[in-house]
This record gives sequence, C-alpha cells and structure tokens, in this order.
Amino acid sequence: MTRTPDLRGAMRTFATGVCVATTYRDTPGGRRHDAVTVNSLGSISLDPPLVSLSFRQESAFLADLLATGRWVVSILPAGAKDVARRLAGPRASRASEIADLRARPGERIGALVLDGASWLECALAEKFDLGDHTLVVGDVLATGRDGVAPALVFVHGSYHEVTDPRHVSGPGQWGEAL
Repeated sequence: MTRTPDLRGAMRTFATGVCVATTYRDTPGGRRHDAVTVNSLGSISLDPPLVSLSFRQESAFLADLLATGRWVVSILPAGAKDVARRLAGPRASRASEIADLRARPGERIGALVLDGASWLECALAEKFDLGDHTLVVGDVLATGRDGVAPALVFVHGSYHEVTDPRHVSGPGQWGEAL
C-alpha cells in the first residue's frame, strides 16, 4: 500500500511571508474591491520583474483577478496580524472588513494598497492550472516599500514576527556570530 504524502503537515514547518492580495471587479453598481490573505507569493524574475501567487481554482477572488487581470500584493508588517486574520476567511466575511481597511487605490491599476505595507502592483502575464490551484504570474508594474517594520510570517499554523537580526543577540539566535 502506498502512503499519501502529508504535504500540509510538512509545509506547516516552512515559514512564509504574509501578504494581502487585492483586486476588483467593475460592476453596473460600481467597483467592488476584494482582499484576501495569502502566503504563496513568489519572486520569479528580476528582469523582467515577475511574481507569482496561487489560489484555489474555485476561488471567487481568483475569478475577479482573472477578469481584471490586475492585482496588488501588500506584504504585511508584523503589526498587521489582525488584518491578516480578518481577511483569511471566506469572501462573505471579508466583504465587511474591506470597508474598514486603511488602504488607498494603487497608482497604476486601482486595486487597494494597504497602508504601512510594502507593495507590488501587478498585471497578469500568465496563468497555469496545477492540481487544485491556479498559479498566476504577474508583471510587476510598480512597487513601494516600508523598509523599517519587522516582517510578519506564518509557520506552524500561526503568525509570528521576524525582527531585524542585528537587534537580536545570544546563543542560537539570529545575529549570532558564526
């Protein structure tokens, strides 16, 4: 008998950055924004600048992203744990949270950029259906960054802060002289 790999269990030990992806859909009633917490951001290429995200194929957020071909990724600082939690649920629960976001429309595409976050404005370059997910690859059109805030990461099923290793000392900790 072949044992099914426990991919979810193994990946829980891999620390990932925490981001919020935003997109929109223009409707007869006006522009409807959506935002969702993601941890699948990947840097693909510096020249040309390309990044990727992955979404479940049945995702309503993915449907809007594919319709507009535009999105923003806001890379969350450590202090944004509450934002990450509030936008991690289903679309119906996220809808009420979006109105309360401290955000502004992006300079190039109009999707929301979260205040205090580093950000990437992207245009769809490619999409690939892989297993039960769709990988989207985006041309990075514009960026901005907050270079001073500690990072927010997700590992072992919860959020953690990663501070600047130059400010941590002691045996076995970041910043330890090798």
